[in-house]
Amino acid sequence: MAHNITTDTPHLRVHGVAGSAKAYEIRDFLSRSVVDYDWIELDDSSANTVPGVNTLSDPRLPACEFPDGSWLFSANLHDIADRLGWVSSPKLKEYDVSIYGAGPSGLSAAVYAASEGLKTVLIERHAVGGQAGSSSLIENYMGFPRGIGGRELAERARQQAVRFGAEILHLKEGVNANFVGDRIIVDLGDGGRITARSNICATGIEWRRLDVPDEDRFLGRGLFYGAGFSEAPMCTGERVFVIGGGNSAGQAAIHFAQYALEVIMLVRRGDLGEQLSDYLVRKIRAKHNVQVHTNSEVVTVEGGGQVESITVRNNLTAETRVFETHYVFACIGGQPNTNWASHTHILRDQRGYLVTGNDLLRDGKLPDTWSLSRLPFHLETSVPGSFAVGDVRHGSIKRVATAVGEGAMAVAFVHQHLAQT
Repeated sequence: MAHNITTDTPHLRVHGVAGSAKAYEIRDFLSRSVVDYDWIELDDSSANTVPGVNTLSDPRLPACEFPDGSWLFSANLHDIADRLGWVSSPKLKEYDVSIYGAGPSGLSAAVYAASEGLKTVLIERHAVGGQAGSSSLIENYMGFPRGIGGRELAERARQQAVRFGAEILHLKEGVNANFVGDRIIVDLGDGGRITARSNICATGIEWRRLDVPDEDRFLGRGLFYGAGFSEAPMCTGERVFVIGGGNSAGQAAIHFAQYALEVIMLVRRGDLGEQLSDYLVRKIRAKHNVQVHTNSEVVTVEGGGQVESITVRNNLTAETRVFETHYVFACIGGQPNTNWASHTHILRDQRGYLVTGNDLLRDGKLPDTWSLSRLPFHLETSVPGSFAVGDVRHGSIKRVATAVGEGAMAVAFVHQHLAQT
C-alpha cells in the first residue's frame, strides 16, 4: 500500500514477508518518520523479484529499494537512516543545551532553545515524535479544529527546530551521564560523547507489557505496542483488538475502524469513560464496527509464526473466551524511561519518574546532592542545570499541549541557569 505524504525524502519500496518483526520495525519507523514508502508483501511466486532472493526465508529479507535503483538487503533502521542522510555525529565539542528525546516536549524545547540562540542538540533513539508520533489523530490540540496526526505535528516541529539551527541526532541513545563541575557529559551508545552546559530530559515512557506467556515471540508478528499506524491498511477485513482504556487506545480504535471488519477494545476498568476523553467516548460509541469489552484482559496469546488467537478473561465472572485474530495492539500506559539515571544523583520517585522543582523538598530540605544556594527551578531535577519535561517527569499531565508548554518553559529556566554559571 502507498503512503502518500509529501516529504523531502525519497520514496522507498520495502520488500518483505508477512509476519516479519523486522519488516514491521521498518514500516513503523518510516511511517512515524513521515517517509513515503510502498510495502511489497512477498509470496512464493514473487520472492524472486528481489535480486538474489529465491525463498521467503532468505536472510536478505527484508530489503529496501531506493529510487536510484540501489538495494539494501537485510535492512535495519540504522542502515536505512544512514542512506537517508540522517545518521551523523555531534558537530560541536560543547553545546549550551542537550535534549534527550524527540517527543512533543523535546521538540518544543529544541525549537525554543535554537530560536533563542542557544547551541542546541536533540538526541532521539528511535523515530521523532515519541508516543504522540504514533497517534493517528490528535483532536484536542489547540489550533487544529479538525485535528492533526501525531507524526505530522512532530515532523513540522522537527523542520522548525532544524530551520532555527538545532542539530538533531537520529538513532542515538545516551547510556551514561556524568555531571562534572558545571558540565553534563553523556556517553552515547555508539561510542560518541556529548558535552553540554545544561540538559533537558524528555525521554518519555516505554509501553507497559501485557505480561503473558510467549509475549516476546509475537512482538511485531501480530502483537504490537502502541497505535501501529503503519499496520492499519493491512487490517482490512480483519478482526482487530485494541487493549487499553486511555486516549491512545481510543484513537487507535477509531483509526483501525476505518479499515478493519471489526475492532474490539479490551478495557480492564468497568467504564470506558474513566480514563478516556469524552469526545473519544462519543466517537467510539458511534462506530458500528467497534465493540467495547470492559472488565476484560488478555491472558494468553497463541499462534505459530504469528498471532492466531488470544484468550480474554472477564475479571468479574472469571469466564474466558478465545478469539481468532492476527492483530493485537496494546496501548496500556507505560513506565518512565529513566534507567540511565540510576548511576547519577538525579532523584526518581518509587515508579521511576524524575522528581523536579518543589517536589524535591522533604520536610523543607533539599537533597544533599543539591550544590547551589538557590532553590531548584520548577522543572529542574536534583542536579543543577538538568531539567525534566513531559511524561518522564513526576506529576506531569499526560497531554500533548502540556508537554509542549513544559519544553518551552524549560528553556526559559535553562537561560536563567546559564546566566548564573
